[in-house]
Amino acid sequence: KELPAREWTLLVQDTDKYVPELARLLDRFRFIPNWRIDDLMVSYATDGGGVGPHVDAYDVFLLQAQGFRRWAISTEAHFDAGIPGLDLKQVRDFVAQQEWLLGPGDMLYLPPGVVHEGTAVGDCLTFSIGFRVPSDAEMLADLAGLLIGKTEQSARFSDPELRDSSDDPGLISHAVMQRLRKRLRALLAVDSDMLDEWFGRFITEPKPWLHVTPPRRKLTATQMKQSLETRGLARDDATNLSWMQTSGVTLRLFADGRCHVLPSRLAALAALLCRQHAFPNTLLRKYLRDAAALQVFTDLYNAGTVRLE
Repeated sequence: KELPAREWTLLVQDTDKYVPELARLLDRFRFIPNWRIDDLMVSYATDGGGVGPHVDAYDVFLLQAQGFRRWAISTEAHFDAGIPGLDLKQVRDFVAQQEWLLGPGDMLYLPPGVVHEGTAVGDCLTFSIGFRVPSDAEMLADLAGLLIGKTEQSARFSDPELRDSSDDPGLISHAVMQRLRKRLRALLAVDSDMLDEWFGRFITEPKPWLHVTPPRRKLTATQMKQSLETRGLARDDATNLSWMQTSGVTLRLFADGRCHVLPSRLAALAALLCRQHAFPNTLLRKYLRDAAALQVFTDLYNAGTVRLE
């Protein structure tokens, strides 16, 4: 079936994971931490095309790449999120408060919660840089999974002080609830160290359709050292890397939901791996005598996070 001549649009998410030039464009937005940047979505629309008035729960930059698009916004909060089943939160009864016509090179920033509608004026191409804001429900669900995994599956709540309840068999006693509250609070207790590692893993976990492919042949640390004598590394654009200082002697490097514990002397290396996409061997050579650095290069390569160049 042929598409109509006008009033339609095509949205393509995560284009930065597949097009290196678009991934480099995202580098201009690294004033925001890696873990907050979600993706670069490309929107192609014919004349009059758009997705209707909607609202996002995150910050977004709208960069006009080709053609023209008219944007209308409203900060009114009295709207209804409509059309169940769609990730896009479209709104009803939208009345524009302000409008702009964006041409190539123009950019519009929208804070979370601002209702906006973009309409193509002729054929156009718009880049949308969106930031990640995990919901409380998402974080609680993932953290609960971690706690369940660390809980002894055979352990059960017991009532060793059970008393005769023939007078009132339907009563859940105060004593029982005291023991239950104490037990559950102990099971839900999360110390700072566990919470730090959980968050780093959680926030760098790639989307299900973006998992990188490990190499067919894994390398040992010795083989990696030999390779880096003449070759460099490059990071796959689909990967997520962040790092965290954990104590005076260690740090954590998070890569695609995995955690690598490194000595604090490698803080500059952790920052470098998270900041750049390409690492020539002249940049890495000074680390080849450091066993911990060499091991993290090897682990990242064997997981598919980096490749040899």
